Amino acid sequence: MQPLKITLAQLNYKIGDISYNKEKIINTIKNGEIEKSDLIIFSELAICGYPPMDLLTKQSFIDEINSALQDIANHCKTTTALIGAPSLNPDKKGKQLLNSAWMLNNGEAKAVVHKTLLPDYDVFDEYRYFQPNKTFKIVPFKGHRLAITICEDIWDDQPTKNNFERNHLYTLSPTQKLAALKPDMLINISASPFSKERYKIREKIIGEKASRYNTPLYFVNQTGANTDLIFDGGSMTVNNRGEVTNSLGYFKERCVTISSNEVNSPVKKEQANKKKRYPKEWFIYNALITGVKDYFVKSGFKKAVIGLSGGLDSALTAVIAADALGCENVHGILLPSQYSSEHSIKDAKDLIENLGITGEEVNIEKIFSSVNSALYKTFENCDEDVTEENIQARIRGTLLMAYSNKFGHILLNTSNKSEAAVGYGTLYGDMNGGLSVLGDLYKSEAFTLADYINREEIRIPVNTLKKPPSAELRPNQKDSDSLPNYNTLDKILYLYIEENRDLNSIIKEGFEKETVEKVINLVNKSEYKRYQTAPVLRISEKAFGAGRRVPIVATLKP
Repeated sequence: MQPLKITLAQLNYKIGDISYNKEKIINTIKNGEIEKSDLIIFSELAICGYPPMDLLTKQSFIDEINSALQDIANHCKTTTALIGAPSLNPDKKGKQLLNSAWMLNNGEAKAVVHKTLLPDYDVFDEYRYFQPNKTFKIVPFKGHRLAITICEDIWDDQPTKNNFERNHLYTLSPTQKLAALKPDMLINISASPFSKERYKIREKIIGEKASRYNTPLYFVNQTGANTDLIFDGGSMTVNNRGEVTNSLGYFKERCVTISSNEVNSPVKKEQANKKKRYPKEWFIYNALITGVKDYFVKSGFKKAVIGLSGGLDSALTAVIAADALGCENVHGILLPSQYSSEHSIKDAKDLIENLGITGEEVNIEKIFSSVNSALYKTFENCDEDVTEENIQARIRGTLLMAYSNKFGHILLNTSNKSEAAVGYGTLYGDMNGGLSVLGDLYKSEAFTLADYINREEIRIPVNTLKKPPSAELRPNQKDSDSLPNYNTLDKILYLYIEENRDLNSIIKEGFEKETVEKVINLVNKSEYKRYQTAPVLRISEKAFGAGRRVPIVATLKP
């Protein structure tokens, strides 16, 4: 039996742009034919981008996909393409569509395999659109027996974080069913989103599947970002021992052609030692850059505006934006009031100089005084409180949005996950923005990421990292005046949000009951705010947004 030349195509697709995706796929096939590749493997739903959501409910959308698949098939002369795309369910009962793997060759387009496990947890909602597969078969190809799976089909067994979760979410294992049919290779086409832990879990699960069934596995994932979801790629081949034999890397488009004989070769110790390993901060940083860049490119925008306070969050957002869009496309605006410290203003100006972005200063003290004067009679018997603080935040938000409107810049929101969790932000003020860059990054993680960014040169001013965090909305204000210190706060938040722990379980970890109750109550009371915020770039297993669905009007106990 002759070995196969197989190309793994790790590409960045646009949701809904069938023409763009088709041309990208065709160009890859043309290169594959030059390299005499037998089979080119593309990712899940590559033809339409992932996740297409309710675009799948439009017949015209499905018709356009089918037409594009036929066009691609006409370009497959000597090379066969395996592409993820929806297909019509031939059964008159059940959902209209199947999530399928199509084989395209010499003018013929055929859906050969359909997805069995349809996730409907976290950010996924596939059972809304697709009918699950119930039959299993081997796909013969040039004398080889292919077992083709689609993303979740290899995730029937996955780790859990608490006792109430199940590691077996499904009643069957597609890979077990297919392995019983004695395939020569396993193939998995995926649209597997990034999280700061999942990329490691993914490699472990793929390796375990290959070794358990003594079969090499070809894994192809997409890269790039679509709104809040970021895809890291991480495509790979794994031998029947569960060892990675080829890796396409992360956060970049790449196509690699390899021999099926090579894939199943044992990995030598010196090869394993040479494997490049990145720290977690590298993944987070590159994920956020990818998220910002693709949000702008795919939306047709080029420039960003950021409100600079001299604090960590706005500085971190500015660095990420500058690296994603180019420093010439980022504009920072300082909006000091009478409560802004001189060192904060200096830190913001130093940041502008360090990054090479454009910037300006707009003092809001007179505007704030004018608003207070206008409300004097209304508020004359009231003490100053958070209302006056929020007025400042909303003045800043209004001015930043005015700049956004006038010059066509997207305002980037700078709130972190700790603040968003406990409601430490002002609606229609500092919570304004078209995209939340740090909304899935806890404050303590933000400090660690800043240190990583500054590892070779000082980009974020040192004073920004040393001074106590403060919103500077009243004299001598510090975040710690109303919140636990961020190391404590973030640990409690992580247990409550990511691990879904209850009050007593968190207290048993060594935290004071009063502190835990306060934090949980703040999280629960702030749900209405989070429903009105910008899309959050997802880098964890439980980001605010589509992946965490909590009712606004509900009785939530700590």
